[in-house]
Amino acid sequence: MKQQVRTLMAAALLTAGTALTAPSVFAHCDTLDGPVIQDARIALEKGDVTPVLKWVRKQDEKQVTSGFKKALAVGKLDAARRQKEERHFFELLVKVHRASEGAPYTGVKPAGSVDPAIAAADRALVSGDDAELVRIVTEVVKKGLHERFGKAAASRATADTSVEAGRRYVRDYVVFTHYVEALTSGGGTDHGHDAHPKTERHEKHGKSKHTHDH
Repeated sequence: MKQQVRTLMAAALLTAGTALTAPSVFAHCDTLDGPVIQDARIALEKGDVTPVLKWVRKQDEKQVTSGFKKALAVGKLDAARRQKEERHFFELLVKVHRASEGAPYTGVKPAGSVDPAIAAADRALVSGDDAELVRIVTEVVKKGLHERFGKAAASRATADTSVEAGRRYVRDYVVFTHYVEALTSGGGTDHGHDAHPKTERHEKHGKSKHTHDH
């Protein structure tokens, strides 16, 4: 089931016409209702920075802990400034986390800006049930297959009428078959990096590890 969900998610991204190598595709961690800031809220509520440290590299712990302590201290002394300082901490945490992924920081996004399939993936992890996720992604995949098949079938019917028509069919054929290949092979589903691609292990070799084969 896990492999099924992973291959379906890869196909869903292709359906949306999005390159798997684009960092912004996986940027749901920079939203107010994303998992990073959810853990930040928990940490502030408990007065314990531990829940957020998993989102950053070891060498960034000191910076994040310092920002956390400041937000916590100001919140206790001045309720009016609490929201502002918490926001500053959220921004710092997201920025540091994004840097650990080799991705640019583009600010903290509003709640509700996460793609529905990604939101469903987060809910599945919390509930331990991936039924909703499979349903959502399956519908996206079905639509993607139908659209690409229809276009390739239509252009195939006129492929021999001219060289240009033949080339149009070849383009549609390639798009369609590559989509099917992504579905059946699961290619690109790991996004080519670990949770922290710029950890000390990777930096030791002088570069982060990214492998994207399309």
